[in-house]
Amino acid sequence: MREIWRMTCYAAPQARPRRTRRRRGGCGIGASVLDIDSEGSRPRAHAGRAGLTVRPGCARALTGRLGARHPAPHTVWLVTPADLTYAVVTPARNERENLERLAESVLGQTLPPTFWMIVDDASDDGMEVVAASLAARHPCIHVLNTAAGSDRLEAGRRHGRDLEAFRMGLRHLPEPVDVFVKVDADTSFEADYFAQLMAFFAQQPDLGIGGGSCWEERDGVWERVKVNAAHPRGASRAYRWALMGDVMALEPTLGWDGVDEVLAELRGYRTQGFTEIGFRHHRRVGEREGRLRAGSALGRQAWYMGYRPTYLLLRSLYRARANFASIAMIWGYAAAAAAGEPRCPHPRVVDRVRAEQRLRLVLRNRVPV
Repeated sequence: MREIWRMTCYAAPQARPRRTRRRRGGCGIGASVLDIDSEGSRPRAHAGRAGLTVRPGCARALTGRLGARHPAPHTVWLVTPADLTYAVVTPARNERENLERLAESVLGQTLPPTFWMIVDDASDDGMEVVAASLAARHPCIHVLNTAAGSDRLEAGRRHGRDLEAFRMGLRHLPEPVDVFVKVDADTSFEADYFAQLMAFFAQQPDLGIGGGSCWEERDGVWERVKVNAAHPRGASRAYRWALMGDVMALEPTLGWDGVDEVLAELRGYRTQGFTEIGFRHHRRVGEREGRLRAGSALGRQAWYMGYRPTYLLLRSLYRARANFASIAMIWGYAAAAAAGEPRCPHPRVVDRVRAEQRLRLVLRNRVPV
């Protein structure tokens, strides 16, 4: 596995004996080790061994969980993908076939997760059997059940059941990790996907939420779904541990996966979707509940987040060029406004959203995605 490394030096420390920090095993194949000698030579990767040998003064504060975000003078920082721990959380409902395919992707990672939490949200298609079988064979996999009622899918989305299941998985993590990732069951990815994603978190200490680009199949051809570069798709979205409190405080409603990005930005973090890596989304957006319902849901989400009406209109028309059902966003927004549905309770979030939707900024960017 190609290792990606980064060192920021404020003052060269005196050479001392090497120290080793062991990384606990995760799902799939073992992690690799990087050796750095006392003279500071280039790291050397060794497959099949666990641990990380580092120079004195190295720390993990760049992960955002164990220390300050800015190093003090006379400190050497080194964070590599193999040095980060991460957990995958998969909220799922009636995803038997998709879960089997996802398991192949997760368990085949060159940099495996420390934990994989599968949260069964009232499935009745036998998915629980597949999940239990995976957990019996792989100690890193933990299966939970929400014990929630079986309401209609669109009603579950409106009430944020995916967020509730996601948070259940986070609450039951055996121990903290550096990065936690929401991964939908209808996705798959290459074996080095998480190694590359962790590399971005290791290299960019101000990265709060990140993910790969989404690819969907159209007429037998896999195409990248174009979205705002600062928007990681919800089907595969990774969070730095420092944002755990914000995720736990979100309201379970449509729009939570937009509010979390703004909260991260208000804390000084960046959010980004990376086109250098990608995941396959085997169910196109809106395919499960119907495109018109999906478009209407996006409109209700826009109302909750405080979108400017002019921006919502431009966004709907722009998207309608490829998917006419996007016009339903206007209906969903108007229906939510007429019903007096609640809006995001964070004034700073709404102000930030509306500030970025000023007409002159939209015209400058030319694409109201």
